[in-house]
Amino acid sequence: MKVLIGSSPDEVARLAATAVLEGFQRYASDRAPVLGLATGSSPLGLYSELADYVAKGELDLSQATGFALDEYVGLSSDHVQSYRQTLIREVCQVMGLPEQNLNVPLGDAESLDVLEEAATAYDAAIAAAGGVDVQILGIGSNGHIGFNEPGTALRSRTHVTRLTARTRSDNARFFGSLDEVPTHSVTQGLGTVLEARRLVLVATGRVKAGAIAAAIEGPLAASCPASVLQLHEDAILVIDEEAANDLKHREYYEDSAKALVI
Repeated sequence: MKVLIGSSPDEVARLAATAVLEGFQRYASDRAPVLGLATGSSPLGLYSELADYVAKGELDLSQATGFALDEYVGLSSDHVQSYRQTLIREVCQVMGLPEQNLNVPLGDAESLDVLEEAATAYDAAIAAAGGVDVQILGIGSNGHIGFNEPGTALRSRTHVTRLTARTRSDNARFFGSLDEVPTHSVTQGLGTVLEARRLVLVATGRVKAGAIAAAIEGPLAASCPASVLQLHEDAILVIDEEAANDLKHREYYEDSAKALVI
């Protein structure tokens, strides 16, 4: 695990974009990349930076494939707050990823059986695409990644899950009221996320400080799902000063991020 601390959210976005591009160069230098996509506020600056690279001709996502981390249960795929529509607005329309190459878990179905079958098929589709080269992640204030809430099995696969009251409250800002926030989602499991070749997690703000400290310095535990990133051989966490507030070993992370000189 590598921890990068930016002086501002803008610098966090730039550092994270560099980490994504380096991941493409390392793992997909001879083919179109497969990109794992998160929603929420955290990755927006990163997506803007990547869009700038596309505009300058330094990144081409016209043949890339995208896999969303999650989707709400009960929202149609054309609902404005569905994650499919969110990623079309925030990724496809600004970064040139073709809409037909965007894969999102099925969240609108007539039965739980259909949702579960589609979740299993989603993992199979990721594998068939050759796996995710770079997975972009955010982190919830309770330590969730994707919608893997505290208590989720650390080796879980894509599955249907209930959202905690805290997560629904945090996400209510995207809806007209708390009552409109779905109670369930379909999310890539923690085991699915760990199969990506590189993980790039972005977090800013004091509200994320406790979750970041638990993810980086706490024990590997289901109580903080993001702590599974400790097991990944190429996980990069890019955070700002406020999100780094609760870290006890910050000096070590900053020293470790410096280039090795021989």
